[in-house]
Amino acid sequence: MSNDPDPAAVDIDFAESCAEWRRQLPEVEALCAAAARAALVAAGAATAPAELSLVLADDTLVRTLNQRWRGQDKPTNVLSCAAEEGSAPAVPAPLPRLLGDVVLAYETVAAEAVAQGKPLADHLRHLVVHGVLHLVGFDHMEEEEAERMEALETRILAGLGVPDPYREREATHG
Repeated sequence: MSNDPDPAAVDIDFAESCAEWRRQLPEVEALCAAAARAALVAAGAATAPAELSLVLADDTLVRTLNQRWRGQDKPTNVLSCAAEEGSAPAVPAPLPRLLGDVVLAYETVAAEAVAQGKPLADHLRHLVVHGVLHLVGFDHMEEEEAERMEALETRILAGLGVPDPYREREATHG
């Protein structure tokens, strides 16, 4: 890719178990790849070869994974499963650092986009950025962490031409 924002080699493997993603967004892989690479660059995690997978799934698969790994018997918009937790051993060169998986549920993401009055492509890119940031250690369990993560997401998305996804929430809650 000539417009790849990532100075290091980032391999993104795609698995598509829900064809509706491609029907609604023929450019889904390019949108996801650009969002993932932008998140890695902004988080300072794109300094060495890395690999991650993006799974374009449906609610059924995400519900199953959410039940198995988080004990929650319901679908959710995005799940992130980091390959490393805490201080993982360094990967010897030239092997890429395995970051993990980001799994997106089509029906939930599409319904949220409609409910929030956002284009599906924008909401998808936001959730990819959010999921990738989780893979590299960002979280939102504490208010300070959430503010830091949301500010970084907003900055990354602005670079992709996506409006601030938190602005409407702030206007109704602030």
